[in-house]
Amino acid sequence: MAANKTEQSNNSQAVDNNQKLDAIRNLIFGENIQQYDSEFDLLKKDILKKRKELQDLVDDTRDELMKSIDSLSTDLNIRISDLETKIEEDLSDMDAAKVDRNMLGDALISLAEKIKA
Repeated sequence: MAANKTEQSNNSQAVDNNQKLDAIRNLIFGENIQQYDSEFDLLKKDILKKRKELQDLVDDTRDELMKSIDSLSTDLNIRISDLETKIEEDLSDMDAAKVDRNMLGDALISLAEKIKA
């Protein structure tokens, strides 16, 4: 019980001290402190608004960048696929050209043998 009374006494002294400090501050600064508080509140709101705008801008920029990267990645994959197809076609054409040469050589040998006979 004595501890509760001491705690309540300390709490009431802290409240009294705060009230005294507020009264002294109001006497010294008067309306200026209220004006400062009002201006600080406005500045705080403005800063929070600007922060929100900047965060939205960062988010939008990030989204656009990710879309651009996805688009570039898709385009790059398409180009790589086209190049792979072209290389395969060129290799196939080269193989066909070699086969044709072989076939031509065989045909010429066969023709030469017929001419000899």
